[in-house]
Amino acid sequence: MAIARRIASLLLCAFATFAAQTAGAQAYPAKPIKLLVPLAAGSTADIASRYVGQELGKALGQPVVVENKPGAGGTIAMAELARAPADGYTIAFASQGTLVFNQAIYDKPGYDSAKDFAPIVFIGGVSNVMIVPPASKATAPADIVAEAKAKPGVLTFSSGGAGTSHHLSGVLFAKVTGTDLVHVPYKGAPQGVLAVMTGEVSMGFFNTPTVIGQIKDGKVKALGVTSLERSPLLPGVPTLAEQGIRDYEMNTWFGFVAPAGTPPDVVNRLNAEINKLMHSADAKEKLGPQGFDLAPASPPAAFSKRLSEDLVKWVPIVKAAGAKSS
Repeated sequence: MAIARRIASLLLCAFATFAAQTAGAQAYPAKPIKLLVPLAAGSTADIASRYVGQELGKALGQPVVVENKPGAGGTIAMAELARAPADGYTIAFASQGTLVFNQAIYDKPGYDSAKDFAPIVFIGGVSNVMIVPPASKATAPADIVAEAKAKPGVLTFSSGGAGTSHHLSGVLFAKVTGTDLVHVPYKGAPQGVLAVMTGEVSMGFFNTPTVIGQIKDGKVKALGVTSLERSPLLPGVPTLAEQGIRDYEMNTWFGFVAPAGTPPDVVNRLNAEINKLMHSADAKEKLGPQGFDLAPASPPAAFSKRLSEDLVKWVPIVKAAGAKSS
């Protein structure tokens, strides 16, 4: 009888433990989630992340608190994520710049993209657009190339920080055109765009959604988009490739990541919810017209594969170009 009671007691404890674990898994999230954004408020990353944060909070039943942590090309935010507990309560909006380019541009970025993160979901990307001040005499990329060759090391281009797609767009432009341009990094994209508007720098290459308003208002001039196809936001602006800038293509992609070691069930839950909201009619209505090319729904493994392939492809290219943080 005593043995039977002991067995019953052990079974009861085991069941209680299992029930607690099951309840814990089902309870996620049981508190607010912090969403780190490695770029400044008003940037393309901020636009998309705030939309996702708001809608994801509704779906999960817990607030998703967006924290902008710009600076050092996004390494500040991503290094913080790498150090965060792997419990699903700290995630980040990441880009090709923060996850791939920074691994080549910074000697010590503070994280290893291949080891420190658990990719959640790939959401798509945007093209960049080459802009110049409204007072600039340039009307085409060829004008910039001619002036840059006549004045080596004089023309400048701004960015939202070293390692961003804005930075690498300028680096690639200089490389394929054989020109010597000076990179001027700012704390975030809005400050970099403002530098172009005021003529503080000669040009910039920024995400189309970030500068579409300034272009339409005549505060900057658009000389070309960096993708191989024209942007639906700027159908009248030809691509750089169309205008004779050969071997030039630069898009930037975005996604969400968590610290490495985050439980798979948490990652899968976030993946499912973000996929669902990104492909809602509301998301297409609000983000599509801003230039976001929304990717088809995909599992975390697809994002992991893309990240691995891009690290292999781009790190050698960026290092060969000599692009370094300043």
